[in-house]
Amino acid sequence: MNCPCCSGKPYEECCKPYHTGEKHAPTAEALMRSRFSAFAIPNGDYLMETTHPGKRKLHHKKDLQEWGEINQWTKLEIIRIPALNQVEFKAYYTDQDGNPLIHHEFSIFQKMHERWYYVSGEFLD
Repeated sequence: MNCPCCSGKPYEECCKPYHTGEKHAPTAEALMRSRFSAFAIPNGDYLMETTHPGKRKLHHKKDLQEWGEINQWTKLEIIRIPALNQVEFKAYYTDQDGNPLIHHEFSIFQKMHERWYYVSGEFLD
């Protein structure tokens, strides 16, 4: 299976090692891609684990898992990476009513103890 993150690589060689804990994403972009794949699969546990510990209280694993389940995640487009800890992206998906939608976000990540974490995002468009 091709990786949902649109890297062009097989899932087993791309995001799966991050999802299983075999490896940690080496860059903010790699973490962003693996989080998109975690929505597509879905994997709410991974989404919570890769959210900055200080921000986890603002998120709920059940909600993250459900958002992954009720939508069909079709494409990830990286728009720009203006700094090592910033990624602007568009996530394309079809909602539960069959409407094609785009989630456009400018995300901030933080590296802590040799691991990258999602901190926050600003929704664009």
